Amino acid sequence: MNISSRSANRLGGETSPYLLQHAHNPVDWYPWCAEALARARTEDRPILLSIGYSACHWCHVMERESFEDEAIANVMNSFFINIKVDREERPDLDRIYQLAHQVLTGRAGGWPLTAFLTPVDHAPLFIGTYFPPNPQHGMPGFHDLLQRVSDHYRANHLHMTDHAQAIREALNKTEPGGSNSAGSSNSATTLKAAEQLEAGFDNAHGGFGQAPKFPHPTHLSLLLRLASADMDGAASAMTSKTLEKMAAGGLYDQVGGGFYRYSVDDRWCIPHFEKMLYDNAQLLPLYTDAYALFGRENFRTIALETADWVIAEMQSSSGGYFSTLDADSEGEEGRYYVWEKKELNDLLDADEWRFACEIFALDGTPNFEGRWHLNRAQSTESAAEVLDLSDAQATRIWQQIRAKLQLQRQSRIRPDRDEKILTSWNGLMVAAMARAGRRLNEPKLVSSATRAVDFIRSHLWDGKRLLATTRLGKAHLNAYLDDYVFLAAGLLELLQARWRIQDLDFACRLLDTALENFRDSTGGAFYFTSNEHERLLHRTRPLMDEAIPSGNALAARVLLAFGHVTGNEDYVAAADQVLTELVPACGHYPAGACALLEADDDRVNGLELVVIRGHSEIIEHWAASLHQDYHPRRLIFAIDSHESGLPSLLASRSALDQPVTYVCQGYHCEAPLIGEQAFEDWRSRPR
Repeated sequence: MNISSRSANRLGGETSPYLLQHAHNPVDWYPWCAEALARARTEDRPILLSIGYSACHWCHVMERESFEDEAIANVMNSFFINIKVDREERPDLDRIYQLAHQVLTGRAGGWPLTAFLTPVDHAPLFIGTYFPPNPQHGMPGFHDLLQRVSDHYRANHLHMTDHAQAIREALNKTEPGGSNSAGSSNSATTLKAAEQLEAGFDNAHGGFGQAPKFPHPTHLSLLLRLASADMDGAASAMTSKTLEKMAAGGLYDQVGGGFYRYSVDDRWCIPHFEKMLYDNAQLLPLYTDAYALFGRENFRTIALETADWVIAEMQSSSGGYFSTLDADSEGEEGRYYVWEKKELNDLLDADEWRFACEIFALDGTPNFEGRWHLNRAQSTESAAEVLDLSDAQATRIWQQIRAKLQLQRQSRIRPDRDEKILTSWNGLMVAAMARAGRRLNEPKLVSSATRAVDFIRSHLWDGKRLLATTRLGKAHLNAYLDDYVFLAAGLLELLQARWRIQDLDFACRLLDTALENFRDSTGGAFYFTSNEHERLLHRTRPLMDEAIPSGNALAARVLLAFGHVTGNEDYVAAADQVLTELVPACGHYPAGACALLEADDDRVNGLELVVIRGHSEIIEHWAASLHQDYHPRRLIFAIDSHESGLPSLLASRSALDQPVTYVCQGYHCEAPLIGEQAFEDWRSRPR
């Protein structure tokens, strides 16, 4: 049957592009909903849960091979209740079943995630990732697997309650305080984390571990913080080398800007071509901060090109940031991004071709299935030296090449874009844009962040609660911990870039809601889901970083920061409780909890709070000079002398007849620095 002529299944009314991609499968798909769960219980049929996302290459492969196959679909429909989930909309479900995969198989999971669940407790009977339709490479065929799981359930369904209880107990042991955690350890130190990162560091190509190689932004963020204290140490070398190699390699889009998901090789040469908002939201501030610390102009260039790409390709006209760009176009992974050698030769003039050959080593063997995915073999400056060009000539030629390649690429069929606007990922990008804008003195980036915040406040916030996602005007799903604390972190950066009292109020409301609805009453940490969330197989309290930082780590950081800004001691106490409980729990592998260790560094070594009051034009100029420096524990706020409605602590930093700077280190405050000379004397002090 022609797919387009098939009537839509139950996914046809969903907002998720990933679910809509499966709306015309012959599979009788449900979204995760009460109707599907009730039918599984009533008919005593196991659930086939398939989790993926719209830009996932192997998700597309499994759909083509299995979910479009009439015979396989008939088996699925006969024996299972089939539920399709977008992991970006339902990270709660994804977290639970990825964790279950790790517990049951001893291996990390991935996408697509394929889980067969009991109909009552939703405990996994069998769990895996991608399965081919027929047996190959040691993997069972999906058709045979369906029959075997169904037979197993029918033969053992009387024991399913005991099975579910055993799964719950195994999952509970993975939580902080469980029997597998290192709750009594005192060795979860930043030094130990740095040693673990150094042990896994690739000295040849930068990064950590072997292929497939991921950027690991939380690793690099902690190392950058350590590098600022020891510019000649291992942390500095690891950070600068990794950032250099990633920027020069194929992980970075040399033509359009922005980073792909990961590299399939050790050398950062060939990526998996999907582009994710959250990767770029973490790498943008890293390159920005690295420029401030190391002074390398190419880091500034990478940051600005990435920000420009986000604004051009990933920001909606209404302000929110979209989620992903697909890896595939025209049915091929990477087709939109790679180049035929002849195409390049025909497109560029003689001088441009010589220069392109030099910087991209195009005289060698094509590096991607007979075509070129562009990697920097050398810098523009090095190529200029080889070709006996001035730096100005080299820069002009490179700009001409890049403009021609961009124009040519625009004539191609673009990869699909997932236009869901996710609150959590938007919070990360707001923080990235605001920091890059203030650090690099680029107001358009601050404006981009402001537009995103205003969109979220208008479309995903009702004054008391957040929603997690919106698309095509439909906002839904109760927000998760990440939504609240990532957005609060974005507001913290935005307030430093451009003060608005309504943003401070918004951030405090978010934190108050998080404290009320997500906190574990028996400890200090936060659950990933709120008290109002549906009851699931397991309720996680995020400890370790994944592709994004741990929600508890960001909660601790923003509570500590806003506690010092507003004088709210409850925020500071809550942050202290999170860190007191969770830092010892990551003692066996602190390198997996780098964001938490950064929060603990803020607590142990103290935040520096700088508040400048006076006429906005003057104090913003003063603040700009501070923003250029990398001080990871410094918070800077320039607040006009006429600003009213400030919380009591900020209100006490009152304006005087001339601009005044208030500086507090932890709980110790200096005498007010009155006037420009006092400010400059303080700024020039050695630290």
